[in-house]
Amino acid sequence: MLPFYLLTLAATVQAHNQLLSGSCNFESNTCGYTSDADFTSWTLNEDGRFVSVDAVLDDYEEDDLRPDARPQRENRGILLSPVLDQEDWGCLRLVYQITGSGSLEVQQRTEGKSFDRPLWSSQMPSDSWVIASMDLQNTTEPYRVVIEGKPGQSVGSSVAVFEIHISPGYCLECDFEESHLCGYSNQWNTNVNWYVGGGTAQLSRSNMPNDHTYNNRTGHFMYVDSVYAKTFKEVAKLVSPMTTVPMSGCLSFQYQRGEGKGNLFSVFTRDQVGQYQELWRAGAENQSDWTVTPGEWIPVQVDLKAPYALQVVFEVAFNSPRGGRVAVDDISFSSEFCSADTEPTFDPSVANCDFESGFCHYTQDNVMGSPWRRVSVKPNIFRNGDHTTGAGSFLLAHSRLNPRSGYVSRLTGPILPGNMKYCLRFYFFLRGFNQTDQALAIYLQHQTSTQEKIWTQGEKSRGVWVATDVTLQTSKPSKLVFVSTCRNFWDCGSVALDDISVSLGDCELTAGLLLSVPGHCDFEAGHCGYTQDKQGDTDDWVWRRGPTPTSYTGPRGDHTTGLGYYMHIEASPMLPGQNARLLSRPLRGSRGPQCLRFYYHMYGSGTGQLSVHLDKDGGDVLLWQRSGEQSIAWLRASVEYQCDLQHQIVFEATRGSSVRSDIAIDDIIFESGPCPETEIQAAWGTSNEIE
Repeated sequence: MLPFYLLTLAATVQAHNQLLSGSCNFESNTCGYTSDADFTSWTLNEDGRFVSVDAVLDDYEEDDLRPDARPQRENRGILLSPVLDQEDWGCLRLVYQITGSGSLEVQQRTEGKSFDRPLWSSQMPSDSWVIASMDLQNTTEPYRVVIEGKPGQSVGSSVAVFEIHISPGYCLECDFEESHLCGYSNQWNTNVNWYVGGGTAQLSRSNMPNDHTYNNRTGHFMYVDSVYAKTFKEVAKLVSPMTTVPMSGCLSFQYQRGEGKGNLFSVFTRDQVGQYQELWRAGAENQSDWTVTPGEWIPVQVDLKAPYALQVVFEVAFNSPRGGRVAVDDISFSSEFCSADTEPTFDPSVANCDFESGFCHYTQDNVMGSPWRRVSVKPNIFRNGDHTTGAGSFLLAHSRLNPRSGYVSRLTGPILPGNMKYCLRFYFFLRGFNQTDQALAIYLQHQTSTQEKIWTQGEKSRGVWVATDVTLQTSKPSKLVFVSTCRNFWDCGSVALDDISVSLGDCELTAGLLLSVPGHCDFEAGHCGYTQDKQGDTDDWVWRRGPTPTSYTGPRGDHTTGLGYYMHIEASPMLPGQNARLLSRPLRGSRGPQCLRFYYHMYGSGTGQLSVHLDKDGGDVLLWQRSGEQSIAWLRASVEYQCDLQHQIVFEATRGSSVRSDIAIDDIIFESGPCPETEIQAAWGTSNEIE
């Protein structure tokens, strides 16, 4: 955090010279911001200057207000901006406060879509006003900014918004002329820190330079001085706001160094898991030029590729109190790279494959080893299908029924450029291997033909598709190689591979990504807002991981990872014909079609019925239905529907004739627009060699 006297927000945050539509300081009105009538209203403070949504106690609690009293219902306020029509990039800065407990989320709503795009969220309470910055990506479609405040259940909890500033450009850009410093912050150090330089308060300090923006003593910049450095390599860090959308281009800034030579000035990127990557470093070969003209601002341009959220960190390290001073000003960003020769950001999706239409960009040497074979099965009560749809295709290395031994199956992917970090995700299914470390391994094959093992399977198979994440980085262009080894007949089984995907960055950066997108739920962290229908059913859906208690019914694991959570009905305590209904959160209507996708599991000799309903105005409309035993595999369903009113989706499961009637659902996804494809049907007569 910046020092208190630098970061304290005055009663009025200085307005930007180019504030855009949607900005508001709530001084006397809400500037066209309105509360969604279907939720709790935001309230304009009597004296103006902020809007808030507060925890509301039930009537009996208001009469007897105890310190431990808690509200019994969720309180959620939705604040909607006027329609914004801004085609270029913008930066939204929000001054807010969460008192007690609660959450605040900012989303972008486009007309015709039932789900909003998340921009930023926080659950951190504070005892003062806090500033957050988020980028608004360029778009040709009008949109609204949606601010969702949800105070906690404790007495006195409140979520408040003080000001909303929308300015042109990127949140990375800053000339440091405003008191909010564009959301840049100093990472506090006991001895050396970044301070605001220039301005009327420092006119008397003759050793301070002119700023770059106005080239005078009243303009502002950021600087760090070594005068208080006490230990070797004292480090000061100036940190930008977190980028909130993928972006790439040219980062520019101005800097200058004082006469001291004992400092190291670098610029890094820092991702959400705290890992640094150097972008630029001031070279020692130009040190003599700086000492000749110490007041000269030096321009820098450096390419920045941010396919995921990251921060830019300006870091200065001193080795003594005589390390001098470093100043920074006029940080800007352009969507064009600094040099026309800069290679575009690599698209790692070339390494993705679900094997539904072939091998994609993967190849194999059919001469030297035993090939991976692409197979598909008709899902039924004996055979497990692929991971993608339950009825599609996957790769099979070899079978335990094959008398051959002593061979290797190798699958080689496309070239991945070096000096980048990747997250590899894939699913595998193992059957019959005694030496599991030989069943499946992954290597990086470099251009020099050398290989580096980066992962190996070391656990017994659980009889389910298991998800695996591997973070990898290489300094040189490399290829991924999936290898399965069979040394002798008695130790070999079969291994299947499906749904390979590669993305940029550490796997931790995208862990739980679906949970952050409205309309997506994998149940790994809870119910995602889905609730039980206490009035329209006789039993409840159960949140569970692993196999269900009754033999020969239910899944052995979830669909998401094989080891995670799903929702199901446990038939044992239910009577035939009893039902359980699971309700989605209220969904906005849309004039266009919507696509609901989910995975369902209906295995058991007494399986009943699973149906999906559209609930609007208190009435149910049947959208989709399956009855009886379907498969031992997870199957994908796609349901296309249209509704222009607020509605809910209902998953209803009905218990069948026996206790072997467990029904499960997982990985629910809502998308705007028609469903892109029909269900993939399995080829008849193809054997499944996994089982």
